[in-house]
Amino acid sequence: MRRSSCVAIVPARGGSKGVPGKNIRSLGGYPLIAYTIEAARLCAAIDRVVVSTDSPEIADIAKGFGADVPFLRPAELARDTSPDIEFVRHAVEWFQVHDGGVPELLVHLRPTTPLRDPDLIAAAILTIRSREEATSLRSVQELAEPPQKMFAIENRFLVGLFPNDPRPEYYNLPRQTFPPAYHPNGYVDIIRPAVAARGTTLHGPRILGFITPMATEVDRQEDLDYLEFMLGSRGHSLLDHLKAHFPAGPVGARQHRIHKGAAHGAL
Repeated sequence: MRRSSCVAIVPARGGSKGVPGKNIRSLGGYPLIAYTIEAARLCAAIDRVVVSTDSPEIADIAKGFGADVPFLRPAELARDTSPDIEFVRHAVEWFQVHDGGVPELLVHLRPTTPLRDPDLIAAAILTIRSREEATSLRSVQELAEPPQKMFAIENRFLVGLFPNDPRPEYYNLPRQTFPPAYHPNGYVDIIRPAVAARGTTLHGPRILGFITPMATEVDRQEDLDYLEFMLGSRGHSLLDHLKAHFPAGPVGARQHRIHKGAAHGAL
């Protein structure tokens, strides 16, 4: 692989407690992960799409939708408590040992944020390439309410999150009083492998903020239900692409992979 390559890395472990099996749960008739794979494949700035999973079932589905699954992630790196830096370092080490070198950039795309614009992913890649001092890039969306207006609960009583703010009941001030706040949304994160490999942090000290439209992340069943409703009422270009290339859903994806392999003399 040439040094300047840009590889999408899609993490998809088999276990999930909030929404069991969420990475392959159906959305619009296709596995959730299929949307992220398709968005990466449609992005002209991405050279290769790699899925990191501990699940043979997810691996088979991912391959059917055109992703590479050159390795299975060890189970000890796919626990509920496993930090992202572990699967990233595992992938970087695999590239170094088995693939002739480490990509210039890893585009971290979570399957749980399924509806993306491939052109926006390309714009994020262009942005970090134009800023050599950036150690990474993370997509964010502006919060409707700043954290200063939120509360914690202690002994059943509401307490402000900023006890050092000297203003009485600062949390009742208009939201315009506070600076805009941004929430990472998983739309597109970009990692410089050298940063993740040499330090103790995944993103390093200089994280570029890349503002995107509001994105729905699947953490609960209600999120999946909402996305299903949105697809049914508004549709989405990624669903259109999936229907065009995999008209039979997951079955069509498996047939596509078999036919592709046969065309190259291998099954």
